[in-house]
Amino acid sequence: MNFTLDRRTMLLGLGAFAAVPAQAQPPARPAAMLIGAARAQIGVTLQYDSAYSRLGFPGGDVPRTRGVCTDVLIRAYRDAFGIDLQALVNADMRAAFSAYPRRWGLRGPDRNIDHRRVPNLQTFLARKGARLPLPVSAEGWRPGDIFTCLIGGTLPHIGLVSDRRGRSGSWAVIHNIGAGAREEDALFTHQLTGRYRFLLDR
Repeated sequence: MNFTLDRRTMLLGLGAFAAVPAQAQPPARPAAMLIGAARAQIGVTLQYDSAYSRLGFPGGDVPRTRGVCTDVLIRAYRDAFGIDLQALVNADMRAAFSAYPRRWGLRGPDRNIDHRRVPNLQTFLARKGARLPLPVSAEGWRPGDIFTCLIGGTLPHIGLVSDRRGRSGSWAVIHNIGAGAREEDALFTHQLTGRYRFLLDR
């Protein structure tokens, strides 16, 4: 797969990109760019704030000093590649609203919040061919992979696999789990529910 991200590709929903199989380290340049953009949020995003906010469109964001777990990914893809998940999720939900979870009682897409909800990102990523099987071991993960899990068995959470190892020997993760963006040895702390690889080279 060639990693060529022109404006036309970005705006057409990126449907031509598919998931790719796991490979050994080191991460390819696109993965390193994505991880670097996520890591740059550490020390900037200092709060976890899930309050509903009215956002500009496209490219809307809450102040970078705060956010939720999904904002780490949203900002990383924007900063690394100019990819706007707000616009892409909105376009896909307008095209196939019935494919998305209906747990919030919405009757149509809401561009202020849809992309900031983990189940919606999971649905979008799966629909774009980015879902991969959960590995049987830590070595099955690759830097730049997106993970999802359930905190306490109920709360959906999402983050990015780092290119650094934790003390456990497994890959660290970059996420916002309650006190701002941070990088820590936490890939297996909670029940994993999904792995995705979106727009990364083989």
